[in-house]
Order: sequence, then C-alpha cells, then structure tokens
Amino acid sequence: MRQPNHRPGVIVIGSDFRTLGMIRSLGRRHIPCVVIDNLPRSAWFSRYAVKRLRWRGRMDGRTFLEFLRRIAEDHHLQQWLLLPMSDETVELVARNHEALAPLYRLVTQSWDILRWANEKHLAYQVAQELDIPYPQTWYPSCEGDLKTIQAPFPLIIKPVASLRLQQELRLKALPARDEKELLAQYRLASEILDPGQILVQEVIPGDGQTQFSVAAYCKEGRTLAWMTARRTRQYPIDYGLGSSFVEAVEVPEIVEPTRQLLARMRLSGMVEVEFKYDRRTDQYKLLDINTRPWGWHTLAVACGLDFPWIQYCDALHDVPAIPAPRYGYRWIRVLTDLPAALQEMRAGITSPRTYLRSLPGKTTFSVLDWRDPLPVFGDFASAVVRVLFAFLTRRRRLATWRQAANKSSRRILRILAK
Repeated sequence: MRQPNHRPGVIVIGSDFRTLGMIRSLGRRHIPCVVIDNLPRSAWFSRYAVKRLRWRGRMDGRTFLEFLRRIAEDHHLQQWLLLPMSDETVELVARNHEALAPLYRLVTQSWDILRWANEKHLAYQVAQELDIPYPQTWYPSCEGDLKTIQAPFPLIIKPVASLRLQQELRLKALPARDEKELLAQYRLASEILDPGQILVQEVIPGDGQTQFSVAAYCKEGRTLAWMTARRTRQYPIDYGLGSSFVEAVEVPEIVEPTRQLLARMRLSGMVEVEFKYDRRTDQYKLLDINTRPWGWHTLAVACGLDFPWIQYCDALHDVPAIPAPRYGYRWIRVLTDLPAALQEMRAGITSPRTYLRSLPGKTTFSVLDWRDPLPVFGDFASAVVRVLFAFLTRRRRLATWRQAANKSSRRILRILAK
C-alpha cells in the first residue's frame, strides 16, 4: 500500500463517528487510513478509508489479537499507527503492548499505566491523594454491605470499568430510589460483574448544564494542549451512553485538577476528563477519565486543536505548534440529540422553543459533512441494525427468564403436591 511522502498510515479499530473524525482529519492530510470493525458504521463508508477489514466476532479476545498480528504482514502495515477507539480495544492493546509494539507504532500505553485511569476505584484513589473532589462512593463486597451505606437516595450502582455493563444492558449505571431497589439492582449487577467490580455512588443533582469536561493531549503526564466544554445534552438523559450536544465554554476551575491527575498518572495521548458541578458543595467533582478519543473530539478540531493530527505527529516525534483554543463552537450528534431533547421535554427540563434556540451558531456535526456525504447513510443504517439487535436480544432474554420462572413454578407445585 502506497504511503505518500513515506509517512506511515494509520489503522483504526472501530468505525463509528469517533473514528470518522479521526480519519477525516488525517485523510485530508493524505495519511492513508485502514478501518477495522465487526459492524460497518459511519467511518466504514468514508472516502478517507483506503481499506476496510471486516472482523467477525468480539474485538477483545485472543483471536482478534492474532488477527491484528497477522494483518501487519498480510497487508504490509508494519510500523503503521494502531489507534484503538473503544474501551475494550484500548484494553486489549494495552494488555498486549509487548506483542504488538514490534509490529505497529502504538499510541496506547501499557495497562499498568492506563488502568489507573480506566478503573474508577483507582482513579478515585489518585483523586483522593490529590485532594480532588469526587462523588461519595462505596465498594460493597456482598449484599450485606449495602446495609452499611448511610446516604440519602437516590444512589446509583456502577461498574469499576463500564464496559461489561454497557455490553450486557446498554447502560452505564443502575439507579436505585430506595433500599429495595438498591438490593434488586445490586443483584442484577452481580449477575454480570464480580462483586469486586461493583461500586455504589451518590447522585450529584443537575442536568447537562452541570456536566463539564477537559479535552487534553498529554505526553508522559505533561499537558501539551487542552480545552474545556459543557456536555449540555446526553442520551439517554439520566446516565447517558454518550454526549449528544456539547458546547466549547471556558471552565478554568477544572483545568488545574486535570493537569494534576494527568501528571500523577503519567498519561500520554488523547484524554478526556469528566466532571460534574455539585451546587450543594460548590465543587467540580471528578466522574470519569477516558484514555481514548471521546465522542465529541471533532469539536476540539473546530476550536483549533486538531488532536488526531497532534497525536499522529507525536508518534513520529514531531509535535506541531499548538494554538490556544477558540471558544464559542458547539458539536451535535443529531441521531441521538433529537431523542435526548424529547426525553428532556417529557421530563420538563427543556421546551421545544428552548431546544430550537440552542441549535443555531458555529456548529460542527458528528457525521454530516458535504465533502464526505456517505457516512450519514452508514451511520443511520448501523443505528437501525443495533436497535433491532438490542430488541431481539431483549426478547430472547425475556423468553429465557420466562422459561426459568415457569420451571421454578412447576418445581414448587411438584413439591407442594407431595
């Protein structure tokens, strides 16, 4: 495969709108981009994808690792940049750093570094050492430990690492309004996660107007570029799987805590650090740290911080001059922002007029770009496939639960009959 100006290309694992932003940034600079995925999504159809490699199955196991090792030779991709875009592929690359490093240029650090950001209990441990506020959190080892939690409801149950819960339930957290629901949700989480992977956390009141992030590029803990944003809307609106409307606004209060966290963890690459403002204590509290490109990273590009290009240059030991960000831009993912707006209207958070007034302005879209139009259709089609798959999966699970319930009922009847 030809490499213009002898510069290596990039291999991007995943093909959703986050990947689309990456390959558009690099493809416009004539960097060849190869896309790998098990479900073709928006980036799969982009004009900037010079090659598409389809994988069948999950992308977090030994067979996928062997696939990555094999394609390096089969497709002459040695020393190309390898860019994992999801939590599971980041972990796979990080855990197999030694096996992949001879084949590719890795932008992913080894797992002994990344786990301190990816696993919430470790991230909160670092935050506590640095005196950075975070939501009050408990780590029950069994059902009995739930009784020791002395906190007002509502509470939420979350995994230490959110991947498994999202894969099984398409949820980041399980809400609990009272003790009975807390026990039920804990039992549900225990069917999916090991007890040591479950945490209970207070709910910080407030909607998207209180949710903020720092988008940063760092190198061994040193923050080279950053900007702040408000994650105004997310979908679903309670504990969203992703932001749907983000505004570039200056929030200087969260910059220094972020710099301290990144320095202590010695992180490198693209990082998003999420906070929520707690009006009760007048504090910005740490929620999550994402050590891979986040959903709205193209907003940073519009603001003058082209993180994909910075990362590419850094991998080649040639970091470009980095300008100060321009604020006042916004980012929208139409496919999820319309449902999010409807949920907010039903909840009384917003009104149709307020929603419409939020849209005009200097806006960048997650997928829509007239210079690269086909990803819009791919994005919509893949969304339909995912919805149908989720619906069929829920039906199968419901049928399984009903069969189990019927068997239990028949067993009880037989015992009573004796």
